[in-house]
Amino acid sequence: MAVDEQRLEQLMGTMVGYMTGGAVCFSVWLGDELGLYRAMAGSGPLSADDVASKSKCNPRLVREWLDGQAAGGLVHYDAAKDTYELSEEAAMALADDESPAFVARAMNAFGSMFIDMEKVRDAFRGDGALSWKDHHPCLFSGTEWFFRTGYRAMLATAWIPALDGVSEKLAQGANVADVGCGHGASVVVMAEAFPNSKIAGFDFHEASIATARKRAADAGVADRTSFEVTTAKGYPGTYDLVCFFDCLHDMGDPVGIARYALEHLEPDGTVMLVEPFALDGRAENMTENPMAALLYAASSSICTPNSLSQEVGLGLGAQAGEERLRQVFEEAGFGSFRRATETPLNMILEAKA
Repeated sequence: MAVDEQRLEQLMGTMVGYMTGGAVCFSVWLGDELGLYRAMAGSGPLSADDVASKSKCNPRLVREWLDGQAAGGLVHYDAAKDTYELSEEAAMALADDESPAFVARAMNAFGSMFIDMEKVRDAFRGDGALSWKDHHPCLFSGTEWFFRTGYRAMLATAWIPALDGVSEKLAQGANVADVGCGHGASVVVMAEAFPNSKIAGFDFHEASIATARKRAADAGVADRTSFEVTTAKGYPGTYDLVCFFDCLHDMGDPVGIARYALEHLEPDGTVMLVEPFALDGRAENMTENPMAALLYAASSSICTPNSLSQEVGLGLGAQAGEERLRQVFEEAGFGSFRRATETPLNMILEAKA
């Protein structure tokens, strides 16, 4: 078969782009771990030696790292003065972990994919199962920081207000369940925004619950939050709002879990389902959704293997789409299901009895 040299050249250009992106993600992860961005933030132009001194890192390695950051467009380099500068915008994304745009620490999640390569490979060659708890801890930290910025920026200001009457309930004082709460980022945001409400976080991963308790204490909201190690079909109580933040698709029995949530809703209660953005129809999603390549990669190595490790093992995956999720909730017995709002990364869906 004759090789089309032009198409090969285009493919290789694409591959170089992907390799560059992967390498830059690694260097961002490294820069966050070493405090290099924090050393540069708000300091104006710095020499490589200045950055090394402030971060207490090796000067030769710091210069090489800085040159890579400049080549990648993350740091400004002044060739005449041989200095490097982190802009205010870059500092928001890379140095300030309280910023709504901070993404540097999310690179832990990408790192975990490489660290867990052998486990993922064995899942592909076996029954497909790999439990969330069996991944490297970098995944748990990376997932928290991947989604935390969106929760901090939009959960209380846009997502909850888009639900029918929920914001008013929470302002007055309501009981909320955050199922699959992980490190508790969403719990903390809701507790800060709605101090009259009680927010209960549930997760089957004991180490994540321990971190969530610490996050709530550090944020000063321990008095109105609680955390418990339990499954998505084992938590007690009834709630005005039951939330699933970027987790239902990871679960083995989403229909049964949605049905359990329905049984634990107060009259006129609401389920808020936050799921990765996807278009209905795989072919359209693959070609029209700019997040699809990233999310399919994560889904095949993390989300779907976790689902296959649990009972039922439905394997929805991170790109299920709204219509497939609607089917899940209708099968579970919900009478109302709608998209309340969306972002480039997430769909915010509302389900009611």
